[in-house]
Amino acid sequence: MSADLVIDARDLEKSYGSGSSRFDALKGVSLQIAAGETVAIVGKSGSGKSTLMHLLALLDEPDEGTVQVAGKEAKALSRREINELRNKEFGFVFQQFFLTPNVSVLDNVILPLKIAGIRNKQRRVRGMEVLNQLELADKADKKATTLSGGQKQRVVIGRALVNNPRVIFADEPTGNLDTATGAVVEDILFALNREQGITLVIVTHDEDLAARCDRQIYIRDGLIVPGGAIHSTDHTTDHVGSHTGAHNPTHAAAHTGAHSGTHNPSHAGAPTGAHAIIPASTTSVGDAS
Repeated sequence: MSADLVIDARDLEKSYGSGSSRFDALKGVSLQIAAGETVAIVGKSGSGKSTLMHLLALLDEPDEGTVQVAGKEAKALSRREINELRNKEFGFVFQQFFLTPNVSVLDNVILPLKIAGIRNKQRRVRGMEVLNQLELADKADKKATTLSGGQKQRVVIGRALVNNPRVIFADEPTGNLDTATGAVVEDILFALNREQGITLVIVTHDEDLAARCDRQIYIRDGLIVPGGAIHSTDHTTDHVGSHTGAHNPTHAAAHTGAHSGTHNPSHAGAPTGAHAIIPASTTSVGDAS
């Protein structure tokens, strides 16, 4: 794996169900993402775009293929090592906020540090640094339920930032926001890339948002396709796949054929795990988008 690559995925395949109900979400996708890059994964509902993100972020395991993160092969790691790697390298921003409603904004932001075993004083200092950066310091002691949608999404970004990740995965990050508020959230994400060098991987069906990225990866029917192909008649149907347990998410460049389709062509809703998102016992159900 080249030193400047943070993610190197090869020949990823993923399916759900069996027999007549089998759904092939990904059919052999290969993708490389370099440090400091901004990449949009674009597709309609049911295309496989969220499945791809979940595999890249080590929130799910491929049936076939390999994923390397920071030079480490995921298949060679234990579950604990994968959780630690994900908590160290990644931050997550989802369309659904997944904030704990009855605790403070600061406690929501510092959850990944608590899971990582950082001492209380240290994590609160780091949490306040992030809230200051996002102009939310005055909300630190407020309950998450008292915030507007835009403020909640900024808290989610703060939680994604608190571990100083190399990569932020954002799955439809402005999907629940009005246009003006969504533009502010977009600006924050791209400023983090520009000013701190954080790699952004954004899953979206919004081509205006995708156009702001260095590179666009178009997904249709579980394959990487040329950009225009997703606009042709699409017979993909939404699929509901369920998976449980150990997502535990905590916390321009080399690529292969993003626009030409020369990748080796190659679940589902936002994951619900422990590290920095929501409680570990939760089960996730999604649409394999």
